[in-house]
Amino acid sequence: MDDVEVKADALDGAFDAVLAAEAVDELKASVAALKAQVERQAVAASRLPLDGAKADDPAKGAFVERYLRRGIDGGVEMKSLSGASGAEGGYAVPREIDHSIAATLKALSPIRSIATVVQTGTSGYRKLVATGSMGAGWVGETDARPVTATRGFAEIVPPSGELYANPAASQAMLDDAMFDVEGWLADELAREFAVAEGAAFVGGNGTNRPKGFLSYATTNEADGARAFGTLQYVASGGAGGFAASNPQDKLVELVHALKVPYRQGACWVMNSDTLASVRKFKTTDGAFLWQPGLVEGQAATLLGYPVVEADDMPGIAANSLSIAFGNFRAGYLIADRGETRILRDPFSNKPFVHFYATKRVGGAIIDSQAIKLMKFAAS
Repeated sequence: MDDVEVKADALDGAFDAVLAAEAVDELKASVAALKAQVERQAVAASRLPLDGAKADDPAKGAFVERYLRRGIDGGVEMKSLSGASGAEGGYAVPREIDHSIAATLKALSPIRSIATVVQTGTSGYRKLVATGSMGAGWVGETDARPVTATRGFAEIVPPSGELYANPAASQAMLDDAMFDVEGWLADELAREFAVAEGAAFVGGNGTNRPKGFLSYATTNEADGARAFGTLQYVASGGAGGFAASNPQDKLVELVHALKVPYRQGACWVMNSDTLASVRKFKTTDGAFLWQPGLVEGQAATLLGYPVVEADDMPGIAANSLSIAFGNFRAGYLIADRGETRILRDPFSNKPFVHFYATKRVGGAIIDSQAIKLMKFAAS
């Protein structure tokens, strides 16, 4: 009997050992699975989003959910709004939202869409532009080499100013989880910025704002004769309008006043009323000069060059500069300083919450040979 009990105890011990080994194996398997899951999450977090998927941005989440909706500024990047006083602060818009504002601005602001745009870290952006030509000549093998001319340089400092907008939303809208506050704010800011930008890039006087290309001095002198920074115009042939006969000929002259290298990428800029007049012009065989785009989204053309409608261009009047033609990417520079900055103001106009946004923008002509104008005058 004792032998049976000893054998039974030994058997129970063997079962306990097996169960303990299985428990250890299960524990090891659980640890391994947990480790593999953590590794997969780390790899997924380090990968770029594919197929249009958006990766979670902690800075964006803190900005939208904490600051914009509830006014909690903890964890939101702060920026100085004033170069004179660092205490006048604001909050930097996350890069993803700033890119959305920039994309909408480019679509709505006609001159921004065709000009050169640079991002700067300071308000004092400068660009050196070579003027004149060095000259060249032919000589024999043993002839003396005369000294050629030296190119000059002009420093371009685009005038700039603070561009601001102040859209408002009710607190009830912000508390609504279905309200896309990010998309609403980006769209509102871009639309308000675009209106102010459009006027400044065309006719801005350069005082606390960009200098528009129509604010520069003009003359009818050709490229080799006029001073740097002065734009050439071609007269329309009529006082306050087009010439009575063959008005399209002046458009052809305007195209050929632009040097050949600049014509690659050139376009027309005019407002809708001026375009309505130009669209009626025909060649001697009855064909319209203006041709619509063949597919959706393709720009219409005038004499083979795309047309950009800018409502800030002046209408046809006596001595007006109502039509521009040129390569604006080579001729006009827009300087954006840093990112958009925002201050949340729930106090000034209760129950509405205002979002005071600022952005520093400058603009200037960098190559006066790249843009030509039509002046509505007899000569």
